[in-house]
Amino acid sequence: MSENVGRWLRDEIEDAILSNEFAPGERLDEMVLATRFGVSRTPVREALMQLDAIGLIEIRPRRGAVVVDPGPHRVFEMFEVMAEMEGLAGSLAARRLNEASREAIKSTHGRCEQSAKSGNSDAYYYDNEDFHKAIYAASRSDFLEEQCTQLHRRLRPYRRLQLRVRNRLSTSFKEHCAIVEAIFAGDGDEARRLLRSHVGIQGERFSDLVANMAAR
Repeated sequence: MSENVGRWLRDEIEDAILSNEFAPGERLDEMVLATRFGVSRTPVREALMQLDAIGLIEIRPRRGAVVVDPGPHRVFEMFEVMAEMEGLAGSLAARRLNEASREAIKSTHGRCEQSAKSGNSDAYYYDNEDFHKAIYAASRSDFLEEQCTQLHRRLRPYRRLQLRVRNRLSTSFKEHCAIVEAIFAGDGDEARRLLRSHVGIQGERFSDLVANMAAR
């Protein structure tokens, strides 16, 4: 099975969990999922392992995969920490930028522009993921890159969902433009401020995310 199909399957199960189609505490049966999505049990098992790794489900002895509800407060806390770490990554990237990192950021930023124009929020999410990873790498801090990548992975379901809020794609890309400008100008303080604002979900943005989580 291709990587794209495997990602599609994982995202479909994620969406069903976030929409409460699969409710907290519910057991996810591999055979039922395989039949529903027209795949074998192997890719289902792989998808469930990935969802277990980010805390959206738990694989328990004798019960198998069980849906977990982290709750809005926990999600907010993760975004809060993510915003601080991304701000640090942006600040370091501005100070330590080399030509290879500049090209990686520029390339992923260009792909974000194309997917934003298409209006496909999931396509934009994955291009956006590569954009942020390019910034982590540009920080030239292996430990920070590792920690950012790990928490970014845990927040993937919620970051994908957040991008479906009306006008968020265009707003997100505009924020990217300002971030790139600050990093390329070597302005670490501005890059930190912009990334903290970009990733944080205070006020209306948090309310929108919680409403989407409840309504789906």
